[in-house]
Amino acid sequence: MERGGVIYMLTNINRTVLYIGVTSDLYSRLVEHREKHYLNSFTSKYNSCLCVYYESFPAIEEAIDREKQLKKWSRAKKEMLINKLNPQWNDLWEVVKEW
Repeated sequence: MERGGVIYMLTNINRTVLYIGVTSDLYSRLVEHREKHYLNSFTSKYNSCLCVYYESFPAIEEAIDREKQLKKWSRAKKEMLINKLNPQWNDLWEVVKEW
C-alpha cells in the first residue's frame, strides 16, 4: 500500500528565507514548524513557518523526487513557481488546517 506525499515551501515574515520539505502529513508537519517543535532546526532558527507553496502526490516516492528536483533550482526559479500559485505569498495554513 502506497502512502501519498506532499512537498512544501516555507518562508519567514520578511520572505527572505525559503525552506523545502516533504511529508506524508502536511497538517501535522506544519504544526511542528509553527510550534518550533525542533528548536535546533533550520526553520526554527530562521522563523520559517509560513507555508507559501505545496504540491500533493499519490506516492511519497514521487514527492521525494520532486523535493530533490526543487532543491537544485535557483531562488529565482523557486519564486516563479510560488508566484504562479500564490502571487501574494499568503500563508496557506488557513487552507491546510481545513484538511
